[in-house]
Amino acid sequence: MSVTVRVPAKVNVQLAVGAARPDGFHDLANVFLAVGLYDEVTATPADELRITCSGPDAAQVPLDTTNLAARAALALAERYGIEPAVHLHIAKDIPVAGGMAGGSADGAAALVACDALWGTGASRDELLAICADLGSDVPFSLVGGAALGTGRGEKLTPIEVGGTFHWVFAVADGGLSTPAVYGEFDRLTADTEVPEPTASPALLAALRSGDSGALAAALGNDLQPAALSLRPSLADTLAAGTAAGALAALVSGSGPTTAFLVEDESVALKVADVLLTSGTCRSARVAVSPAPGAHVI
Repeated sequence: MSVTVRVPAKVNVQLAVGAARPDGFHDLANVFLAVGLYDEVTATPADELRITCSGPDAAQVPLDTTNLAARAALALAERYGIEPAVHLHIAKDIPVAGGMAGGSADGAAALVACDALWGTGASRDELLAICADLGSDVPFSLVGGAALGTGRGEKLTPIEVGGTFHWVFAVADGGLSTPAVYGEFDRLTADTEVPEPTASPALLAALRSGDSGALAAALGNDLQPAALSLRPSLADTLAAGTAAGALAALVSGSGPTTAFLVEDESVALKVADVLLTSGTCRSARVAVSPAPGAHVI
């Protein structure tokens, strides 16, 4: 009488950010790549909606209706006229507030779990529409693999990936507020002409070919200067991972997690070890991409 859904973290291999729109959002060209760090959300019938969480940093996860998993259950229940009487347990392994879409992943996973538990039979398009209402990164957590997100990131076009990419993720102490990072981006670019965001042809070609070296040369994150402005110590983490042999390094999304693209698993383990002993991060995680989106296990 329960359903468990596994859902991946993401890294933004390109995050091109346009100027602030009148609604406060920014147009993006956001190239998502799902990576093999996972949360699991288990939905079980209950007397009322209840959220619990276990795992690293579980104490930082809200257990009320601000949690995207709770909001996903409420949205699906309202759409189908169902009482949202469900216990959602989040087994957390994606860094919290780390720029890897952990909260968004939980929203997508809860949606898939409740759909299966309640037998609503929602179509993929319906689920994606609910995801888009929940947040800009939630649709990709449902889809997984690789995709270009446009608009505010919620309009997805799948991207072909021709190989496996190896990563190390350095988890920082504390989080960074996504709205604060975008606010700092607006401050830093206030006196400049911000170009329309577009996906890099070289980066898309590198993903298609599975060429790690070419992908390393094309990585980019327009939010990185803002994240570094708010958290200057991240520059030391980026430098430590690069010196240890990473092909390239960047802040993941709005941070503060930093991502290091490496040649293979052996280099990944070495870079992770160097990062851990450098004192510039709290933990270092090794993962590969692409990874599948939210799915029942």
